[in-house]
Amino acid sequence: MSIRLHELAKKIGMDNKELLALLKGRQYPVKTVSSTVDKITAEALEQEFGPKPPAAPAGGPAAPAAAAAAAVETKPAAAAGEPPAERAPAFTTHLPAGVFVRSAQDIAREKEELAKANRPQVVFPAPRPAASPVMRVTPTVTSRPPLAPRPPVAPPPARQAPMPAPFPPPVSRPPAPLPLFGAPVPASAAPPPPPAPPLAPPLPVPAATPHSAPPISRPLAVPPIPVHVSTPSVSVTAAGDVKIIHLKPPVIVRDFATALGLKPFKLISELMEMGIFASMNQSIEEAVAVQIAERHGCLLEIKHRGEAAAPAPAKEAPEKPVEDESKSLVPRPPVVCILGHVDHGKTSLLDAIRKAHVAAGEAGGITQHIGAYQVEFKGRKITFLDTPGHAAFNKMRARGASVTDIAVLVVAADDGFMPQTDEALKHAQNAKVALIVAVNKMDVKGANLDRVKAQMQERGIPPEDWGGETITVPVSATKEQGITELLDSILLQSDVLIQPKANPKAPAAGAIIESQIDVGRGPTATVIVQRGTLRTGDAIVCGPHFAKVRAMFDDQGEAVKEAPPSTPVKVIGWSGTPDSGALFTAVKNAREAERLAEEEQARLRKEVTTADSKPKEVSVEKLFAEIAASQAKVLRIVLKCDVSGSVEAVRQVLEGIKSQKVSLEIVAAEVGLVSKNDVQLAAAAGAVIVGFNTRLENGVTPLAKHHGVRVETYEIIYELGDQVRNMMADLLEPELKEIKQGAAEVRQIFPVAKGFAAGCLVTEGRVNRNAAARVRRGKEVMFEGRVGTLRRFKDDANEVRAGLECGIRLDGFDGYQAGDVIECLEIQKVRASL
Repeated sequence: MSIRLHELAKKIGMDNKELLALLKGRQYPVKTVSSTVDKITAEALEQEFGPKPPAAPAGGPAAPAAAAAAAVETKPAAAAGEPPAERAPAFTTHLPAGVFVRSAQDIAREKEELAKANRPQVVFPAPRPAASPVMRVTPTVTSRPPLAPRPPVAPPPARQAPMPAPFPPPVSRPPAPLPLFGAPVPASAAPPPPPAPPLAPPLPVPAATPHSAPPISRPLAVPPIPVHVSTPSVSVTAAGDVKIIHLKPPVIVRDFATALGLKPFKLISELMEMGIFASMNQSIEEAVAVQIAERHGCLLEIKHRGEAAAPAPAKEAPEKPVEDESKSLVPRPPVVCILGHVDHGKTSLLDAIRKAHVAAGEAGGITQHIGAYQVEFKGRKITFLDTPGHAAFNKMRARGASVTDIAVLVVAADDGFMPQTDEALKHAQNAKVALIVAVNKMDVKGANLDRVKAQMQERGIPPEDWGGETITVPVSATKEQGITELLDSILLQSDVLIQPKANPKAPAAGAIIESQIDVGRGPTATVIVQRGTLRTGDAIVCGPHFAKVRAMFDDQGEAVKEAPPSTPVKVIGWSGTPDSGALFTAVKNAREAERLAEEEQARLRKEVTTADSKPKEVSVEKLFAEIAASQAKVLRIVLKCDVSGSVEAVRQVLEGIKSQKVSLEIVAAEVGLVSKNDVQLAAAAGAVIVGFNTRLENGVTPLAKHHGVRVETYEIIYELGDQVRNMMADLLEPELKEIKQGAAEVRQIFPVAKGFAAGCLVTEGRVNRNAAARVRRGKEVMFEGRVGTLRRFKDDANEVRAGLECGIRLDGFDGYQAGDVIECLEIQKVRASL
């Protein structure tokens, strides 16, 4: 029977890494602390490094028992007269011969001597008869009678540092004795805290002492410029000798004059000299205000709405909370991401772990969202993230790998590594997370575990039993085999390699897993808390969106009041749908969260405006290209999805459709139900509404029919991509395809009333009346038209088959010659391809 190294290290009292290095030095085939050794090697290591049994004392084998009995009987007897606090414990340890054991009297005597030696160094000592007259005399060290043997070393500065604040020294002598012995302390009072005694000192203190303490302890800083401003929108700071005025528009004359340190009428006079007539309550232009401020040696900074102010150095976050936070770190549950190729059993494996059935409820049997779940195993919690395996959801897989601690790569035993498996492996390696390979479908016919391990070796992740460091667990999700071993491996990786920790007392922060709009709940988002504890009523902000947490629900749909680190919850109360993968942070209140969100919205609008306002180079080639693009076929789409991650994935699929004949333009891509506003937008843009895993609001169908707007909804992403391709192909003109039905050879020409007719023999196929026809003379085409007259002897015929003779006359052609071939064709319209 074998034993793992980390269990053996606990038995012999060694560190995991030390034991691993020792065995590697002795040429043992071990790689990690999860490797195993045989029982004989383990017993040898326990005998070599384990705790040694105590040596037998002199006197024979009966001596240890006698010594132990004597120790047990003597020590309680010696300590029977002692108080309970000083009674020596009765040790039952077997002591070697020659070891001296102190009695209870020796311990009590040593404690008493130690108390006498340290008594003068105690701050605010308990009153003693010898010390009471000293506390009422002048605090002079030389006149104090000796209380106890005192070492010549001065009191440590740590005990004197907090004293000068409440009692500043009025004399040149050291001030430490004054707060130490100068104030009387009641006999029943406990020692007060070091900063100040609870009562005022009875000794006469100079009148200037309490009033002079604040000037001495005040830090030296540049005094602020006294400016009286009538409105909170104006503030003044100083940068050296230059005064900086900060204000928000509009610039009012009275407030601006007060900030400049002028009387309002003087500022009005300056404005009149510049040809501007304004009263005290009127506003002036920003350029004029900047010019006047420069005249008076000031700088004017106008803060428009949405512009973030530069943070002041005095308001920077101190480093002390970071130090306190590091001391508050506690273990948290590991976050595990399930990655792999589509249809390799990721969701089924998670079902076996959760004892639920999720894959059966997915459209097409494939996962199209990120699901966050938390399970409990052996009294510990583990958080799982299930990611889609379809090629369109690569951003979801990357996002899932970036917020996790451990990545479980699911590989089917019968298929091995597939394209999405390699892509998921790259995501996990880029995120630098611990990797575990779960070989699923071991019960399927054709399962080959060794082939999967060989593919792992080729990709640089060799399994443990092949000399690598990657834990490989064979499982069967359908038969629930290997689930316990997989969870044990996850906990082992978490304890040995990762050791995840977080501070539950810090402000909450985490990542957005998925966001959507629920009917009756409004915008919601599934988040995973990475730091701190998120509680109901907290205010959080995520980019241009904010939320006051109205309610939280776990993965089972039950309401929870708080979410500690590594807990996934659905949050209700958002102002909009935040982007998947974005980070959120908690702020002090909802007003602060709304302000930060508005600032981010203004910044994004400013970026868009700046990009649109840049001058564009106009050339003849670009002009013709734009004209050609305006005349080309364009399919415009209004996209509506259930969650933000689906918007991201569907948009990627649609943008991946490339064609030189038809272009694709996404007018809008949002989360939620298909609304009437979407129909009006599509009608104005001439677009098609495409919904993915979403429904239509009431009244949308008749409104779309009235405006002639096409609405299509899909539940499987690859079906959506195929149908959009067909929509693009429908915009093109159909292609004409010729199908040869038959041919007739001209044998003789007959004159008729209106021209000539050709006597023919049908050589192949059939000839139909009113069918398209072509006269071919050798390799040259003489005429193309339609069969106007078709006769069999003297009767009109609709069709003449091969081997029969007939008379044929084409409309508009009389130039027949013997030997010509009349081909009968069928023209079919075929959908054009992209």
